[in-house]
Amino acid sequence: MGMKFYWIKTAWIIKKLFPGFVWSLPNKDKIVYLTFDDGPIPEVTDFVLGQLKAFGAKATFFCIGDNIRKNPDIFKRIVSDGHAFGNHTFNHLNGWKTPEAEYLQNVRLCQNEIDSLTQDKSRLMRPPYAKATRSQARKLRQMGYRIIMWDVLSADFDQCISPEKCLKNVLRNVRSGSIVIFHDSQKAFANMKYALPETLKYLKENGYSCAAIS
Repeated sequence: MGMKFYWIKTAWIIKKLFPGFVWSLPNKDKIVYLTFDDGPIPEVTDFVLGQLKAFGAKATFFCIGDNIRKNPDIFKRIVSDGHAFGNHTFNHLNGWKTPEAEYLQNVRLCQNEIDSLTQDKSRLMRPPYAKATRSQARKLRQMGYRIIMWDVLSADFDQCISPEKCLKNVLRNVRSGSIVIFHDSQKAFANMKYALPETLKYLKENGYSCAAIS
């Protein structure tokens, strides 16, 4: 509960400070946007891709550059399966604790890995820990990035909550236009492995579709 409260409070503060960030994509067509941070990771990202395919869903993956470098074939599968992808820095840096020049260079390093494996020039970005300074955010936008946040936090990374609680975090808050955050990481896998299929099932049964962010 404490970890979840911390992230909700952090997101609330950032939302007030950075109104230019994208927190949701309201629509009347019951479209939801599932997102996954911290991959690509063997087994974990593979599981996510399999579940998305089974339910005919598309999603957006915010990838760590070092993980792309280590697992290029999994990243290529994200692309070939028709999902969107974005920059999550090369080393999962906390912008509040990282000098601006170092932070922006780390973003560039991640982008180099992405660009080496795809011709798609879309520029989506999610700051790790939801933390970037005003100046960093301004420079990112000048670099052409659209900064994507979320309005539904699964808290799958929180090892103090149960998989059932993780699912409840999503289902009680999701609505048309929601951007939902999961993590395709080893730390989050136990919760996400339970919550993702149940989320996809709920959305399908209730007339929602899952789209990639463009």
